Amino acid sequence: MKCSAITGEIFANHDCKGHKECHDRLLSILERLPEDLAIHAPVPASFEALQRVHVPGYLTWLEQQCVKHVDFCTLDEYIYTGGYFENNQIKRGYLDQNTYINPCSYEVATYAAGSAIAAVDRSIDGECCFALVRPPGHHAEADRAMGFCLLNNAAVAAAHALQQVDRVAIIDWDAHHGNGTQSIFYSSNRVLYCSTHEKDTFPHSGTLQETGSGEGKGFTLNVPLAHKSGIADYYAVFTEVILPAVGRFRPDLVIVSAGQDILLDDPQECMLLTPQDIGTLTALVRDGRDCPLSFVLEGGYGPSQPAAIRSVFDTLGSTNPAKLPEGPVIKANRKTIDLVKKLYNIP
Repeated sequence: MKCSAITGEIFANHDCKGHKECHDRLLSILERLPEDLAIHAPVPASFEALQRVHVPGYLTWLEQQCVKHVDFCTLDEYIYTGGYFENNQIKRGYLDQNTYINPCSYEVATYAAGSAIAAVDRSIDGECCFALVRPPGHHAEADRAMGFCLLNNAAVAAAHALQQVDRVAIIDWDAHHGNGTQSIFYSSNRVLYCSTHEKDTFPHSGTLQETGSGEGKGFTLNVPLAHKSGIADYYAVFTEVILPAVGRFRPDLVIVSAGQDILLDDPQECMLLTPQDIGTLTALVRDGRDCPLSFVLEGGYGPSQPAAIRSVFDTLGSTNPAKLPEGPVIKANRKTIDLVKKLYNIP
């Protein structure tokens, strides 16, 4: 499979040293990419593309908040490559206790969303593309930033793709439920949103009962997993629930919201996957669909994330099948999987 990535220096302009979602996490990923991987420059999303999923008033408000925020830090505390300096200081603020912004953050977020669009376009043209971007996006709702996310990159890309294709499936394997992506497409029957995530953690959504509304009823599929779930649990979810549901949906495009905070060394959560396990999930998705495939970076804050991203590319560049994992499925997860299969009439 021909592969590429989209990333660039623009993402350094949204940064906060010491924060979990800082630019260092992307730099560490870039150091482990295959040497012969094609890297494309990031591009911004147009206002038209953004407002397909975001409320125009929210976009205007967000840009204004980024420009005017009033908290300050010294340059020693903050590495910054832009030009918004005041008396050797730079403005930085928070929209909530986790989500920081600076005067460049809105612009950077438009490049993250635009690069997700470009990744989708390249995938549709036959080049499986991974948008290695930040800030992440899947918590951002139509009118709200949260959870490190300002704009919903995967949702913007999916809405763009729907201008060309009929159906899009989004598979979200981040440890946190993508509440923003779910809410944006909750009433749509053209987007199948499938999320497997850690139960009883931020943002405390993504229950079995959240299945969609109106025409979108049955097109949202959540599989909350127990703490300390491993590859045996994820393998069962993908092979028994997510991939059968995607196959039945018959999408024209699959977008993976790839959050590597499911790794065992992630400081945020307590799942037990290894970088090689991320390759296993990639192989399952690669072989479980007959349509273009693209990836968008979401969370992931542990030291093994670069190896996991490298495992994604190594897997996409091979034809090796997913390795059957050893070990049993956690009993609570087996119960959840069986309930989801019954709820969605999956054999």
